[in-house]
Amino acid sequence: MSPERLRPARGLSLIELVVFIVVVGIGITGVIAAYTQYTKSSVDPIVRKQALAIAESLLEEVGLQAFTYCDPTDPAVYTASSATAAQCPALLEAIGPEAGQTRGGVNPFNNVNDYHGFSMPAGAGMTDITGAAIPLLSGYGASVSVSASTGELPNLLSNADALKIVVTVTGPAGVSVILQGYRLQYAPNQP
Repeated sequence: MSPERLRPARGLSLIELVVFIVVVGIGITGVIAAYTQYTKSSVDPIVRKQALAIAESLLEEVGLQAFTYCDPTDPAVYTASSATAAQCPALLEAIGPEAGQTRGGVNPFNNVNDYHGFSMPAGAGMTDITGAAIPLLSGYGASVSVSASTGELPNLLSNADALKIVVTVTGPAGVSVILQGYRLQYAPNQP
């Protein structure tokens, strides 16, 4: 026998080469898929932070409004001691805005509960308190719900002394942020 015949063959066979290409291809596909998912979701924290900032701003705007038994335009606003028509002869406050009231403009919201049902739909664009559009936030939407506290704050003398405010903001890519707060009536006659 010649020494050349005993020596094993060197190199790759065609089958080994094809298997190598398939394995490397699957690995690269997995890495690209993971990278694509990572780059898609890297914007989510920014969208979520912006939605949270909008919700915080709107919750603060609502919470800074007066919380009185009578409408602030009623002469008895500072003397009323309960939410009755006898105490508020001109206009008793109720959940929801009074006729003609809007967020901004000539007849603006003037009490916390006036914001109940207020919304800025996504696509229509967010506006500031004066009604001016904020173009870069057109993909966001917001809604506000105001309701009487129902035993969620146990140390209150009466549930009528607190209003629950829920602000929901939706953003691009299905992002949704919900913030909840309470507006307390510290004394019956104080706004």
